[in-house]
Amino acid sequence: MALFHTLFGAPSNTANAPESKASARRERVRPSATAERAAELLRSENALIQLTPGEARKVVGYMELRLCAEGEAVIRKGDSGNSGDDGFMALLVDGEVTVEGVMVGWVSPMEVNVLGPGNLLGEMSLMDGAARSATCTARTKVRFAVLTREALGALIDEDPTTAAHLLSAVALRLGHRLRQTDHKLQLYAQLLQSKQEEINRRAPDLD
Repeated sequence: MALFHTLFGAPSNTANAPESKASARRERVRPSATAERAAELLRSENALIQLTPGEARKVVGYMELRLCAEGEAVIRKGDSGNSGDDGFMALLVDGEVTVEGVMVGWVSPMEVNVLGPGNLLGEMSLMDGAARSATCTARTKVRFAVLTREALGALIDEDPTTAAHLLSAVALRLGHRLRQTDHKLQLYAQLLQSKQEEINRRAPDLD
């Protein structure tokens, strides 16, 4: 995992974990209907469509299934390796997840999006291991496949070509999200300017 640690830094709580852990995980993820569904969802428009079917199956082989009950937090804002979060990326296989965020002028978090099967969560923390930027809560019973930073390191060491394509696809996805955010900020700025101009026109002349 030396290359992974060089590029992304060692995971806070797994840096000294035995290499055999990743291998044991892959042995438990056998070809099945669930694994095939996860591979198909990994290549959906809301995930990493750039991967080939074969690459998606290989990546799924490094993932593990997790379950969350309705109302349980899948990801908590502010969590990181220091708080026990292993920096995983989650692929929703079944169920729905609510993404919450704090909007400007609001004290309490509010629902900003609802995601279903085929959506990815946590790609940024997979890459940098930093604290989570939003809370994601299971709206229904949820089943999802996760790729931890440790498993990503094993993939880089054992199948660098597939790992390179995976990281490229994740980078493209993050870039797309940044462009969307930039576009929304521009629209927000234009709206504020328009409202300010309207207020100025309607304000009484105090001269």
